[in-house]
Amino acid sequence: MDWKETNNQLQKTFTFKDFSEAFAFMTRVAFLAEQHQHHPNWSNVWNTVEIALTTHDTGNTITEKDRKLAKAIDELIA
Repeated sequence: MDWKETNNQLQKTFTFKDFSEAFAFMTRVAFLAEQHQHHPNWSNVWNTVEIALTTHDTGNTITEKDRKLAKAIDELIA
């Protein structure tokens, strides 16, 4: 897992061929986040999606919920 731990967040940048691929990825992540009942902070500019995971109800710290969602997100593009 090549997520970086920075400022009490797991962070990763994903780059795609174009906006359509990036948006499709975000849609898949959205459904995954609903399944995990854990939602990312994220942004999208053209073909790049930046995701930051932190658990708000534990004081914005990295928890097992973040690690599990990060692993599941990585499996979407494996």
